[in-house]
Amino acid sequence: MHRLVIATNNQGKLREFRRLLGPLGLEVVAIGDLVDDFHVDETGSTFAANAALKARAACELTGTPALADDSGLEVDALGGRPGVRSARYAGEGASDTANNDLLLKQLTEVADGARAARFRCAIALSEPSGGLSIVEGTCEGVIQRAPSGTDGFGYDPLFSVPQCGGRSFAELGPSEKDRVSHRGEALRKIQDLLVARFANGEANPSK
Repeated sequence: MHRLVIATNNQGKLREFRRLLGPLGLEVVAIGDLVDDFHVDETGSTFAANAALKARAACELTGTPALADDSGLEVDALGGRPGVRSARYAGEGASDTANNDLLLKQLTEVADGARAARFRCAIALSEPSGGLSIVEGTCEGVIQRAPSGTDGFGYDPLFSVPQCGGRSFAELGPSEKDRVSHRGEALRKIQDLLVARFANGEANPSK
């Protein structure tokens, strides 16, 4: 079985990666199971740049093909913020609740018709051969005035999805979220790439 390392310590993201990549028959391993205290300074100015930094670091540390995602929320009324700082919008180490509370506070005076936002995701595949591939996904939505739903993570309770009847990401079941989400779109693209790479033996995966 081909091994693929996922360069994240975010348990919510790991569940989504495993759910969508599981059918490929890969051994999907979290970086935390192989390396203690994995951390990469996300100094890139784009999601793609940060995903590449993390994927390359994980690949170099493990000698195994590695996937990393960088994703976040862009709110039009805030000029695209929080953007690449989505996970630390309320400060380094901020909780999801703190980030959500800050976002809602900044949007208090913004009218319902001006709360458009989108989730963006970039996924990078780094290979021991030095190869690097990046795919991206986007999901358009609206920021609600209050959280709803108990599933998901991050800004999911605030992000309303028009094509799902105005429900938030945190109100969707796993398969429904995968169908419409930014990460689901990016992972479907990376699935095709992984099938081609492993089938051709180009990724030099561990077994």
